[in-house]
Amino acid sequence: MVKRVVTGAHYGLRDWLVQRLTAVVMLAFTVVAALRITGAESGYEGWKSVFEPAWMRVALFLFLLSVLYHAWIGVRDIYMDYIQPVSIRLTLHTLTVLALVAYAGWVFELVWSH
Repeated sequence: MVKRVVTGAHYGLRDWLVQRLTAVVMLAFTVVAALRITGAESGYEGWKSVFEPAWMRVALFLFLLSVLYHAWIGVRDIYMDYIQPVSIRLTLHTLTVLALVAYAGWVFELVWSH
């Protein structure tokens, strides 16, 4: 019988690719947003006009979801590598997931509220 021992947060290629993909999404949004902000007038109306189109709000929402998922992978790996007691690690995982889900809900409300 083979006994598999989990020794860390080494999830392999999938998480490595997700980290890179979310980083690319964040970079692309940052470039697009910077270009749109550069051409906008200053003040509240200018900021509002930058994020007024639906495609920009979708891009912002995808950016923020990418930030949350990117953060989850990084924090999860830190917990797996440095928190040895399983009960503490599970508690931290649970609290982190709950916080990230709450943040996602808050982001949804902020982006789509008007």
